[in-house]
Amino acid sequence: MLIAWTTVATRDKAEELARTTIERRLAACVQVDGPVTSHYIWQGQPERAEEFRLCFKFLRSQQAGLEAWLFAHHPYDTPEWIVVRAEVVGEKYLSWAQTSSTF
Repeated sequence: MLIAWTTVATRDKAEELARTTIERRLAACVQVDGPVTSHYIWQGQPERAEEFRLCFKFLRSQQAGLEAWLFAHHPYDTPEWIVVRAEVVGEKYLSWAQTSSTF
């Protein structure tokens, strides 16, 4: 199982991306956190922004489809996209994710 994060500027956009990702079965679960405060350098200048973080939980077989869809629908020119592999996943949760992720 993989876990990935991205951020967007509004709760409405975060909810839309989460809902559509699940409807398309591109992930087993998407959680929305926030607002969170992000500090970063953009075009050479320090920036501060309130954002909403999405945490995606998905199977490796879903990665290419999820990434292609997300990058096509993400509102940022350079979206955060960090993917990590879960070292341990509970057997029941993994089974649920596999069942939830297929039509």
